[in-house]
Formats: sequence, C-alpha cells, structure tokens
Amino acid sequence: MAVLATAPAPSTAARRQTATVVDPPQSPTGPAPSGLLTARTSEEYAALLHRTVDCLADRFASVDAPSAGPDLERLRRLVGAADLDGPGVGSGAALAEADSLYAQNAVWFHHPAYLAHLNCPVAVPAVAAEAMLGAINTSVDTYDQSLVGTLMEQRLVAWTAERIGFTAGDGVFTSGGTQSNLQALFLARTRAERTSGEPRSALLPRLRVLSTDAAHFSVSRSAALLGLDEDAVRTVATDADGRMDPRALHTLLAHLHAAGDTVMAVVATAGTTDRGLVDPIAPIAEVTSAAGVWLHVDAAYGGGLLVSPRRRHLLDGIEHADSVTVDYHKTWFQPVSSSALVVRDPADLAAAAHHADYLNPAAEAASEDAEPNQVDRSLQTTRRFDALKLWTTLRALGPEHIGSMVDAICDLAIAVRAHLEDDPDLHVQGTTDLSTVILRFQPPGVPDAVADDLQARIRRDLFRSGRAMVARTTIDGVPCLKLTLLNPETTVADVAAVLEQVRATGEQLLAGTEATR
Repeated sequence: MAVLATAPAPSTAARRQTATVVDPPQSPTGPAPSGLLTARTSEEYAALLHRTVDCLADRFASVDAPSAGPDLERLRRLVGAADLDGPGVGSGAALAEADSLYAQNAVWFHHPAYLAHLNCPVAVPAVAAEAMLGAINTSVDTYDQSLVGTLMEQRLVAWTAERIGFTAGDGVFTSGGTQSNLQALFLARTRAERTSGEPRSALLPRLRVLSTDAAHFSVSRSAALLGLDEDAVRTVATDADGRMDPRALHTLLAHLHAAGDTVMAVVATAGTTDRGLVDPIAPIAEVTSAAGVWLHVDAAYGGGLLVSPRRRHLLDGIEHADSVTVDYHKTWFQPVSSSALVVRDPADLAAAAHHADYLNPAAEAASEDAEPNQVDRSLQTTRRFDALKLWTTLRALGPEHIGSMVDAICDLAIAVRAHLEDDPDLHVQGTTDLSTVILRFQPPGVPDAVADDLQARIRRDLFRSGRAMVARTTIDGVPCLKLTLLNPETTVADVAAVLEQVRATGEQLLAGTEATR
C-alpha cells in the first residue's frame, strides 16, 4: 500500500516526465470511465495532481505582481467562451484551461505588493492537507461519516478553548467569522429567551445587541436574520482611538434596562477590520458579568494573538467571554475556509441541536454510548473537515512559530508607520494593535475635498494596473487608504515600494485634476 513518505520528492522536471495525463479510453469489457476518484483511477489522479502542482509551483515562483489586472470585460469574455454544455474535453485539458483561466487571472495574496484585505498567504502543510481532505471528502457532521476526523476537530476546538482560558470549553468549526458570529448571537438569543420566560414573539422587539460602530457588519446582519428589530443593534461609544469605552457600555446598559429593553449580547471586537484595534476585553467583561449579559468576542482577525509570544496580553479577559470567534484563515495562515466558534459553557451549544431519524436520532443521542455527532452543535449539516489544515500546520510548525509570524506582521505595521512619520504627502491616521495602517494621500496645499476624491481613485488605478493592491475605507467620515499586512515575509522596503506607487499615482491624478480646472 502506498503511503506518504518523508523521502526527498523527485525533481519538478522528473515529475513532469512521468506526469503526462492521458484520459483512459473506454474499455469494451469493463465499466465506462466515470471520472471519479476510485481505485481504478488512482494513477490518473496522481499524475493529474502532480501536473497541477507543478504548474502552480511555477506560478508561485514567477508571479511578479498581485494580479494580471482586472479587465472585467476581458474576463467576462474568457469565462463566457467556455462551453459548459458541450462534451467533456478530458481531465488534462480541463485542468490546463483552469490554469490559464483561473490561476493566470487570480489575485496572489502571497505577493508583497498585495496589501489590501484580510487575505493571508497560506502555510505549505495546510495546502497539502487541503489536497488530502478534498480527495477523501470527509463530512464531519456525523461520526459515522468522519470517524477520526470528528475526534481531531474536537481536539483542536478543545485546544483553542484552552488557549482562550476556558476550563471546559467547546465549540465547532465554521465557514468563517460571519457564520461564527451568527451562531454566537443565536446562542445568546436562546439564553435570553430561556431566562426571560417570555414567548419569543413578545421578547424579540425588545432584544438589543451592543457593539461599537467598528464591529463587523455580520453583527447587524445576524441580528436581522435572527428576527430582531431594525434598531436592535445599538452603538457603544469609543475612546479617542476607537476602542469600546467600558464606562459608556455601563451607562448604555443601564439606560436600556430602565427603558424595559433586554440586552441579549455585547460584542467586543479583538481586531477591528479597518484599524486592527482590540477592545479592552477585561473591563468590558466586568461590566457584562455584573449585568448578566452574554459577552461575545469577535476575534476573527486578532485570534492569532492566542499564540503570540509577545502580544497575548492584548486578549486579557477573553477567558470571561461566553463565546469567541476565531478565524484561522486570517492570522493563523490557513486556506479559506477555516474558522471556529468556541463557547465557555458547552451546554449553550445545545441550542443548535436538531435531531433527524436518518442522521442523528434523538433516542441515540440520549444513550450512554452516543456517537459524537458534530452536527448536534453546528448550524451546518454537510461540512468539510477544515480542521485537518490547522492540525497539520500545528504539527508541522508548532504554535510558537505561528505566533512569531503574527508578531512579525504586527511589527511590520509599526515599522511602516515609523517610515511614514515625517512623510509630507502620506499621512498615517490613528493607531492599531495589529497589522493595519490607515493613511491618506494629501500633499501640502491640497484641499480636503480634492484629497477626499483622490483616495478611491488611487486605489482603483492601482487595482486596474495589477501592480499593487491597497484597500480604501472611511474613518470618522474621512476617506482613507488602508494597508492590511498579513505576510510575515513582506519587508518595510516592499511596503515602501507600494507607497511610492501610491504617491506617484496620486500625483498623476492630482496633475490631471488641476489641468482640468
């Protein structure tokens, strides 16, 4: 039986000589080729995968820009030209087409000139694990479909809970922070219903969720999906930097209680999307604990701090939360998707349980030898074994190594801010706890209104060129550019080169604006 070995792999050239994919002809005596991965097609699978990996390795080694440029009309023509109703072209041709259509025109998050969104380069062992889980195709909804996969996911959730500081926590992997936040607020709503003793119809109009205006948009979306009123999400004031003010939270809680409202949850953010700020979790937890209110910490961005050798203190107090969102596909360098919702009290997960006779009968769940079905705690049924990627990464690199990469990107943000300290044209806005840098292109003498218009145009022109990618946002009503630094191999010089492109693009746009006056 073939196994994965640690012996040196053959060279790329050698693999290519043996990786030619020829689609097998239909046998006159045997069954027709199905195209499925089975014992009959294992050699074809190996050759096809080797060929695909070699093509990707070449692209990673040679790509010289974040993208080839997003010419929307050209891409639409390329996509539209594919005949999805025609006869099959064979695996080799189909993968060659995927390479030229998708890979050639993809956005490359590993490139040092990609500084836009919360997309990270990914750990090599995680990518290899992705191929493994895709081929085996485990679904971790019931134990009889996943076996050891269920136990590995549960072990990773328990490990994450221990890192948070939950003595007996539990949880489940999800597709991302949006789903994790939705489930957290669903559990919070369930607890509020249970403790109030009121019918849901009577309680829903009075339920409130508190967060700052920097909380992820999924908080408001989740409130809507859970049937709360349009004004259910109330904004807690922040300090001068943009972190939640615990005193303002205390005041708002008291005001809402006096008005007869029920606060079902407070959402603190450990890593706001724009500024990368961490709300002061410990004093917030003191307020919510005294008020008996569910505290959810959205650490989708900042969850990597759990393994940071030098910045773990930023999450002090997180052990007092009722639930925590962690996105491993951000500051843990995992391929999308890989997230988890972790709760302090495992009993709270019961709100998500639903029993079906064909899947997880209630009678079996109540028995002493009940199988550990993850569907009993998940909003999903069919669900990928995404935990394998994190498992493999932890075993290959170790948590301290991952944490050092988190520290590296945070250090890079500090260095970039220092690089811009005396820049006459590029002005840093606010502060950060993580790895974002907010800046604004505004040379001396340029009016605010003109500079406001320039920020989005600079981002657009760089995006269209494919040379570099930055993001744009608005902070306190002021349009800005945003750098999101998630590549620990990116240097200050790499970022400085992108900033010079920002400056040059802004100057060109400014010259054109002045010429039309």
